[in-house]
Amino acid sequence: MTDTDLRIMQLHGAGYCCAQIIIILCLDNLQQENPGLVRAAQGLCMGMGDCAGTCGILSGGLCALGLYAGKGTDTEAAEDNYPLLVENFREWFKERTTSEFGGINCNNILDDECGAPRADRCGVLLGEAYAELVNILLDNGYDPAEGRDLSDEY
Repeated sequence: MTDTDLRIMQLHGAGYCCAQIIIILCLDNLQQENPGLVRAAQGLCMGMGDCAGTCGILSGGLCALGLYAGKGTDTEAAEDNYPLLVENFREWFKERTTSEFGGINCNNILDDECGAPRADRCGVLLGEAYAELVNILLDNGYDPAEGRDLSDEY
C-alpha cells in the first residue's frame, strides 16, 4: 500500500468523495488548501449526483489539471498544452474504465449499485488515476509540487 493509497483511505474516511479526493491530493502536492474548490468539487461526485453521469474521478481529475494549466484570472490564458493534458487524461480514463467496467459513468464503475463508493473499484481507480495524472503532468514539463509561475504575467 502506497502513501497515496493511505491518504485516499484517510480522505474517504473523513467523508470526502472521489472528485474531492483527487483535488485534495493535488492541493496537498501544492501545499495549498482551497476549501471553496473542494466544496465545489462535491458537485461532481457520484456521477454528478445521480450516478448516471461521468465518474467524479474523471471530472475531478480534469479540474485538477486546470490547477496546473488552466485559466484562472482575467490576465492569464490557459497553457497551450492544456487541451492535450485533458485529452490524455480523458483517453486514459476511458480506456481504463471501458475495458473493465463498460464505460466512464459512475453507474458503470459501480455496476449499477449506486449509493456508496466501493473500495475495490473506486479506491483502486482513484489511486491509478492520480498516478496517471501525475505522469501526464511530468511528461508535459509540470512539477506536481509547483503551481503555475505567474511572475512573468504581471
